[in-house]
Amino acid sequence: MNISVIIPLYNEEESLPELAAWIKRVMDEHQYTYEVLMVDDGSTDNSWNVVCNLHQENECVKGIRFRRNYGKSAALNTGFEACQGDVVITMDADLQDSPDEIPELYRMIVEDGYDLVSGWKKVRYDSKIAKNIPSKFFNWTTRRMSGIKLHDFNCGLKAYRKDVVKSIEVYSEMHRYIPVIAKWAGFSKIGEKVVVHQKRKYGVTKFGIDRFVNGYLDLLTISFMTRFGKKPMHAFGVWGSLAFIVGFVCAIWLLIAKLVHQAHGLPYRQVMDQPLFGIAMLAMILGFMMFLAGFLGELIARNGSDRNKYLISDKLE
Repeated sequence: MNISVIIPLYNEEESLPELAAWIKRVMDEHQYTYEVLMVDDGSTDNSWNVVCNLHQENECVKGIRFRRNYGKSAALNTGFEACQGDVVITMDADLQDSPDEIPELYRMIVEDGYDLVSGWKKVRYDSKIAKNIPSKFFNWTTRRMSGIKLHDFNCGLKAYRKDVVKSIEVYSEMHRYIPVIAKWAGFSKIGEKVVVHQKRKYGVTKFGIDRFVNGYLDLLTISFMTRFGKKPMHAFGVWGSLAFIVGFVCAIWLLIAKLVHQAHGLPYRQVMDQPLFGIAMLAMILGFMMFLAGFLGELIARNGSDRNKYLISDKLE
C-alpha cells in the first residue's frame, strides 16, 4: 500500500464528508493505493456515524473510536500502530490542511529520501495575537533547544516513512514534538515543505491558550528525556556532586578560618553563626538529594523493560 492518511478528529462531523471526497479525488488522480484512518477521539457529536457512512461508501476509509477524549497524541499513536502504508500522512480534520499537498509530500519521502517532512503554514489565517505570535515564539524556542531547523513544529500536515511511525511512541501532548522524538530515535533526515493553510470552514478550534503553557512544559520534558532518559545520573549526579562539593568546601573554609583566628588570638565568630555556613549546608543537602535522585533514576532505568531497546536500521544474516 502506498499511503496511509491518519486523521485525528474531535467533533468534526460537518467537515468529514468533504475531506474524504477531497482525499479520494487526489488519490484516484495519482493512482495511489491508500487507506484513510479516521481516529475519533471521543466525539460527542455525530462524527462517528459519519465515519461509518463513509466506510460503507468507500472501503479505503477506516475508523477507530475512543470511548472518551484522550487527546491528539493518543489518536496519532493509535493511528501509527494501525497503519499499513509505506508513507504515512497526518492531517487535521478541519479542512485547514489541504489534501492537494499529499503527492509532493509523498514524492519527498519516496524520491528525496526524507524520513519525515513537516508542513510549514507560512501564511496563516488564524488570529495574529491569539495564535500567530505565540506560535512563532514557541517554534523559535523549540528550534533553539532541539537543533531542528523547522518553522512550524505544530503543523498537523506531515509525512513519514513507515519505519519512523513504527519506531516512535507519542503520548501526553507530545504530538507537537514528533520531529524531536523522531530525531532522538535516529531518523535525522527531516525536511520541510511550505503548505497552504486554509480558513476554518466549520466548527470552532479545539485548542485553547493553555496549549502554549503545556507545550513548554512538554518541551522541557522531551529535552530532558532526549538527553538523559537512559542515563539520569549524568544529569542529577553531576549537578548534585558539584553542589555538594561547593557546600563542603565552604564549610571547611569557615572551620579553618575559625581555627586560624583562634590560634592567633584574633576575634572570630562561631561557624554555625555565619550565614555562609547555612548556605553551605543547604548546598550539601541539595547536592545529596540530587545525587540520590540520579541514583534512584539509574536503578529504574536499568530495570526498565526497554533498557536494551535499540532501533536497528539494517541487518545482514
